[in-house]
Amino acid sequence: MIRSLYSGASGMKNHQIRMDVIGNNVANVNTTGFKGSRANFQDVLYQTIRYASAAGDNQGGINPSQVGLGVMVSSITNNTGQGGLQNTGRSLDLAINGNGWYILKPTADSETVYYSREGVFYIDNEGNMVNSNGEYLCDTGGGTINLGTEGIATITVSKDGYISYTTLSGTENTNAFQIGLAMFPNQDGLERLGQNRYKVSPTSGEQLETGIPGTNGYGTINSGFLEMSNVDLTDEFTSMITTQRGYQANARTVTTSDQILEELLNIKR
Repeated sequence: MIRSLYSGASGMKNHQIRMDVIGNNVANVNTTGFKGSRANFQDVLYQTIRYASAAGDNQGGINPSQVGLGVMVSSITNNTGQGGLQNTGRSLDLAINGNGWYILKPTADSETVYYSREGVFYIDNEGNMVNSNGEYLCDTGGGTINLGTEGIATITVSKDGYISYTTLSGTENTNAFQIGLAMFPNQDGLERLGQNRYKVSPTSGEQLETGIPGTNGYGTINSGFLEMSNVDLTDEFTSMITTQRGYQANARTVTTSDQILEELLNIKR
């Protein structure tokens, strides 16, 4: 069978993967704290038709003759760049303007830790500060944030992460907790878990020391704002067009290869 048939098929398969990545980005264009992805291609094995040879006394050098065997996805990379900030006016909507990540625990005493850029938080019936999945937000010491069960009258969060609140009974608690942020040697290497959560991977490296908002590049916390998706629809639609055309071109390669095979089979007639 001719090699171009399989090269075209590999192009179709891998352009479909690229389209899957683009489709997921577009679907999450309004997902709070979402970070886009990008599929990268690389060529695959080459079959050598004629090997290279050096020039001799009576003969010039010959370059190698090789035929490529298609394409494959080399990687799907995360784009963890800053998303735009949207004003919501809600005091527990928190946006990070910088490189830090919120530290979350599924239970108060859990050793498992997740990371997120989604900043939609609530106070539950036991006074814990949790996100939309019920996971506990951690402070700079790695503990959970509990504001008690007296009821909250007012609450403010400063740019450096300090939480101050007043209870319904009139008790004022100034700088009662400070939100901790995480950073990593390679934040693009974090592994996605869904529901706006990430975890460390071998390439991301372990979490660096829990940082204080506003210091050492961790970023500031902006109360009353949410970080929107960093997906740029202009780039995504441009990639969608080139991916579609790439798929069509590879499909045409398969069709043309089939026609060549048909002509070969018809030689005997």
